[in-house]
Amino acid sequence: MVHNKETESEARIYGCARIGSSVLTHCVCIGFTVFMAVMSWPGSSLFSWHPFFMTLAFSLLMTEAILIFSRHGSPIRKCLHKTKVRLHWILQSLALCCALLGLAAIFYNKHLNGKAHFTSWHGLLGLITVCVVSVQSVAALPLIYHSLAKGWSLAKLKRYHAASGLVTYLLGSISLCLGLCSTWFTTSVRDYSWYLSALCPALSALAVMNQVSSAYMAKKRLQSC
Repeated sequence: MVHNKETESEARIYGCARIGSSVLTHCVCIGFTVFMAVMSWPGSSLFSWHPFFMTLAFSLLMTEAILIFSRHGSPIRKCLHKTKVRLHWILQSLALCCALLGLAAIFYNKHLNGKAHFTSWHGLLGLITVCVVSVQSVAALPLIYHSLAKGWSLAKLKRYHAASGLVTYLLGSISLCLGLCSTWFTTSVRDYSWYLSALCPALSALAVMNQVSSAYMAKKRLQSC
């Protein structure tokens, strides 16, 4: 009896901690996006659209698209799985559009100013990340249109999609962090603001990694029972 009470208490504490972590992740990705929007002031220059669209794509839209499936922190936790999947694809499509617009903005801005393209780690990794996001989106079509997945198990496709999606998200997070090392950003903020800004993509990435790994570990446990 005492053991059961202790187990229930631990489960309650664990659940509250997971909910608190998810709420914090939502606040972090929204706050970081708003902060970058204020810093870049989209529309003030052609370049300003680059940090705005990239932060909107990878910090807000992509993070929220993944957190939709969180058991503890999804804002639509009680909705049908079908509804979550549909909203996931909508947010991911918007993220891809924003990433492409952000890439186009910086490419055209460098072209107008006669600067070389993709000469920094941020530029190279950013280009790779946008390409990977595009491929990931196309490769996910069999999950929507099952007739395209001939000879493939749907469960296996979902595992591959989750694993490659996690890698894509981590690439986006690293690209954001490298962008914070740019001259534009480092000359615009103070030291403590820079560290707080860099912490935001890192915290979101940890939350997403934990969610994906926990979900698939739980599935493996169920399959082994």
